[in-house]
Amino acid sequence: MAVLPLTPTPFFGNKNRAFWRLQFLGWGGAMLLRALSSIANAQPWSFLIIVLIATITGFSISLILSVIYRALINRRPLITWGVTAVVLAIAVGLYAFIDSWVISLYRTNSDAGFAQLFLGVFYLDLTLLGAWSALYYAINFYIQVEEQNDQLMRLENQATSAQLAMLRYQLNPHFLFNTLNSISTLVLLKQTEPANAMLSRLSSFLRYTLVNEPTARVTVAQEVETLKLYLDIERMRFEERLRTEFRIDEDTKAALMPSLLLQPLVENAIKYAVGPLEYGAEITIATQLVGSMLRVTVSDTGPGLPAGTDPTKLIGVTSDSSETTVSGLGSGHVSTGVGLANIRDRLAQAYGENQRFEIANRPEGGFMVTLELPFEAREQAPVAVGTRPASARLAVN
Repeated sequence: MAVLPLTPTPFFGNKNRAFWRLQFLGWGGAMLLRALSSIANAQPWSFLIIVLIATITGFSISLILSVIYRALINRRPLITWGVTAVVLAIAVGLYAFIDSWVISLYRTNSDAGFAQLFLGVFYLDLTLLGAWSALYYAINFYIQVEEQNDQLMRLENQATSAQLAMLRYQLNPHFLFNTLNSISTLVLLKQTEPANAMLSRLSSFLRYTLVNEPTARVTVAQEVETLKLYLDIERMRFEERLRTEFRIDEDTKAALMPSLLLQPLVENAIKYAVGPLEYGAEITIATQLVGSMLRVTVSDTGPGLPAGTDPTKLIGVTSDSSETTVSGLGSGHVSTGVGLANIRDRLAQAYGENQRFEIANRPEGGFMVTLELPFEAREQAPVAVGTRPASARLAVN
């Protein structure tokens, strides 16, 4: 059976509506208790009119108090609590005076004087208005704390979004420089057709990066399709030296991941595994489900890391170590100052401790980066950017 999605609305989402709900609920409950008490004490039914008048009086006085308290709540504590005590005493005295006067009109033959009636109802009215005042301040202070927490969370989210955007934007200049330099070379060699094709593919790739926010998440299918746009550009430079293979499990195509997470890894593989070798190298991108985690691996058949190199130290190397000669995916960060550390930071910002980032040499030669992140599927994922037929989008290149 289909269930309509319902979005719960916080009780204090609309503070004005919540105030009136609490007003009617609180004073209605007080009137009910007072009415039951009068009936239990064998009071005549006509006494319920006195109870109704007393409730309306308290309700009206509390509205006046709410206006005063609203002006006091953000003042210095001495002013807030000092003025509140004075105002509350005056309000209780007025409430007790009205109650006493109404009861004296109802009980014309009573032996009790007005002063006795006043003292008799004073403690009851003090309890009601005192409790109302305490609840008013407690609820409003609670709302202020919640609003401050929400504002702090929004600021933290904005800071995280800004940091994620900065991390992703670090990757674009390096890629653009290489691509534009290749296009410039083709133009100088008067190879206009390849230059035009590369510009067309570059525009498709950049269109995707502009449409998607830096902090957006895309499906694995979309990420792979975008990666193929990038590889189309690089394949024009390296031709048959650049060989790629995609091993994308069907169950992972709808999984969500940060956009353009794999492009810098593949870029490093091309630069340090494909570029230096005369026969080129093969880059493999694979995804699979491992329990509740999405595992993504990017590997190459390049030289890998030199013997004795600790892969974990590469992540902490800064751009000052650009003289170090390390080949394979792991060397991208050493050269550019971003690369591996950038991916690590993006994963940490997006998933905290619930993720894994590992780099190592492949047993059969080459280098491999393994990413693991929580599996979250998007239903009916939209078609990714690209110009290939749908049947060939995830085929092995």
